[in-house]
Parts: sequence; C-alpha cells; structure tokens
Amino acid sequence: MSDKNLNIQSDDNEIIENFKNGNQNAFNLLVLKYQKKIYWVIRKMVLDHDDADDITQEVFIKLYKSIDKFRGESQFYTYIYKIAVNLSLNHLNKNKRNYAKKINLDSEAYKIKSKDKSSDEHFDDKNRTKILEDAISTLPDQQRAVFNLRFYDNLSYDEIARILNKSTGGMKANYFHAVKKIEVFLKSKKNFEEIIKL
Repeated sequence: MSDKNLNIQSDDNEIIENFKNGNQNAFNLLVLKYQKKIYWVIRKMVLDHDDADDITQEVFIKLYKSIDKFRGESQFYTYIYKIAVNLSLNHLNKNKRNYAKKINLDSEAYKIKSKDKSSDEHFDDKNRTKILEDAISTLPDQQRAVFNLRFYDNLSYDEIARILNKSTGGMKANYFHAVKKIEVFLKSKKNFEEIIKL
C-alpha cells in the first residue's frame, strides 16, 4: 500500500510495514487508531486519569522503540495490549501503598457526597460505576487485568493468555475467582441493586 492511501482504516500490518520502511506518519496512524482504547485499558486498571495518561504515553514510546520486534505472528492489538497491561501492572506494584491510601480516601469522600445526592439519577449511575470500580480495585493485580480484558474489552481467554504470557486455563480460573470476589463485594453493599451481569 502506498503512503497516500494509508489511513486509520488500513490494516495494522500494512501501517507497521510502512513505518518500518521509513514512513514516520504511519506511526501517528497507529497512535490515532489505538490511543483511546489503550488509555481505557490502562484507566480501568489504575483508575487515576493522570496515571493512565502517563502510562499511555509510555506505551507508545515503548512501542516506537520496539516495533521492529513485532513480526505479525499475533494480532497487533495483542502486542500493544501486552505492553499496556505490563506497564499498568508495574505501576500498580510500584505504587501499592499510595494506591491503597488513595482508594480509601476516595471511598470516604464518596460516602459523604452520596448522602447529599442520593436522589440525583446521574449520581446514581456514578454511584454504580464507583462501587464496581471499588470492587475491581480489591482484586489482586493479575485478576484485575484478566477481569478488565474479559469484561470490558471482551477478549477471549486465549487472547488474554497471550497478553499475560499465561495458560488459557489459568486465565479462566483467574476470571472465575475475580467474578466471585466482585459478587461478594457487591452483595456487601446495602440497598445496592444488581449493577452488572457477570
């Protein structure tokens, strides 16, 4: 495919080939194509916007430096998701103590606000989202990654296994345990109707 026909709808492998052949613009297409998806993969893991934004930038810097290693043996999105998930897990491991404090502070502030705004239907949606995020934040890092990739991104267990370098059976078990823990967390919330069908 020639440079002038290259666009965001172009096949990933063609865009990458163009980039490897010196077309710097092709990399910009990859960023445009995947930036939002990657941001949300990360955001669902680290929850904080600024952290997710920083990690998203790191993902594309790492991708820029390592794209020569991509041989097209797997889907490109699997390759970039793998970078995003690994950087997110590294971030969570480095910031475990600060992250736990932040979640607790956010939860306390949220409880105070919820007393004043319980009749607001928009707040109700935010409340549901916040409770689900709180439930997910209690999961061990790997279970959180598996749950997010399966529940939000609808990836198959095989795809998740490739992203995390684990067995497919292990990913199924991780998801099962994550769902059980989330269900227990949600049931512990008073007057909380079912938010999600797990």
